[in-house]
Amino acid sequence: MEKDKHLGLRIDSDTHTKLKELAEYDGRSINGEVIFLIRQAIRDYEEKTGTKKTRRNH
Repeated sequence: MEKDKHLGLRIDSDTHTKLKELAEYDGRSINGEVIFLIRQAIRDYEEKTGTKKTRRNH
């Protein structure tokens, strides 16, 4: 199994505060919320462009 990748992210305080509030509202950690939002953006992109790939296709 491939190991998870690490992504360092710099964001301003206001964005961090809002992200934390959003994560708490959704019952997620900040990291979990970021992953959720990234996956949601990828899914939306793939649906729009018809480029959806499964793990096997990568």
